[in-house]
Amino acid sequence: MEKLVEKAKILIDSLPFIRNFYGKTFVIKYGGAAQINDDLKITFAEDVVLLNFIGIRPIIVHGGGPKVSEIMKKMGKEPTFIQGQRVTDAETMEIVEMVLGGLINNEIVGLINRQGGKAIGLSGKDGNLIKAKKKLLKMHKSGEEEIIDIGLVGEIEAIDPDILISLERNGFIPVIAPIGFGSEGETYNINADFVASAIASAMNAEKLILLTDVPGIKDKNGEVISSLVTKELNRLVEDGTISGGMIPKVQSCLKALKGGVKKTHIIDGRIPHCLLLEIFTKEGVGTEIVETD
Repeated sequence: MEKLVEKAKILIDSLPFIRNFYGKTFVIKYGGAAQINDDLKITFAEDVVLLNFIGIRPIIVHGGGPKVSEIMKKMGKEPTFIQGQRVTDAETMEIVEMVLGGLINNEIVGLINRQGGKAIGLSGKDGNLIKAKKKLLKMHKSGEEEIIDIGLVGEIEAIDPDILISLERNGFIPVIAPIGFGSEGETYNINADFVASAIASAMNAEKLILLTDVPGIKDKNGEVISSLVTKELNRLVEDGTISGGMIPKVQSCLKALKGGVKKTHIIDGRIPHCLLLEIFTKEGVGTEIVETD
């Protein structure tokens, strides 16, 4: 009986969160171990469906870079990266679109639907969702700036949220591949963190949640920081405490907050039910970032 009472208490403790977030949109960037480990795939799908059933409106944006590289190699094409960006010629873009917009997107939709949700797969080309332009890299050599063309890699120009608003209104869970279209109809490969951030802003989302393979943002002593304001976050970037692969995620959070998103979260996707733990407990499983007061 004590165990049953404890379960009831857990439900009651979550009631204020459910009340506050009912009818709100959460944009979730899905990637890392949570997208690879079979058990974590299931718990992620369960979390998303539960959020939807209690009146929260989840939108999923997914990555899939490792799978793209794997398929490229099987097709005899060696992946090439510059400053962490995949060099994307026309043939590579076809593979990216096939893997992200087809293989991975369909798998996520299936996972959510098998748990009782109503997911529907999209790319940024559907409904003119993500308009993009070519992204050019800048490198400094011998004191001079050099512009490098890395192919069909894009940066976002505009988000048209109409298709997402329509899907949410009808109870669907959008699952979005980070692919956009250009003014001449060309297709662009876009960083999924930036896509999630831009969509969160366009949808006036309550939260942007990024799943990662780290416990959160750490201080100089290696301790996870549970909550940060943007002023503190900028200081950690400037002094080098935050570096490497965490930089794009931090930039995504900052852009989302400037775009009107209420809170952003960088959480540990290796923990089962990480979404529920972050959303419905005070302790959370990562770092919460809010705008400076």
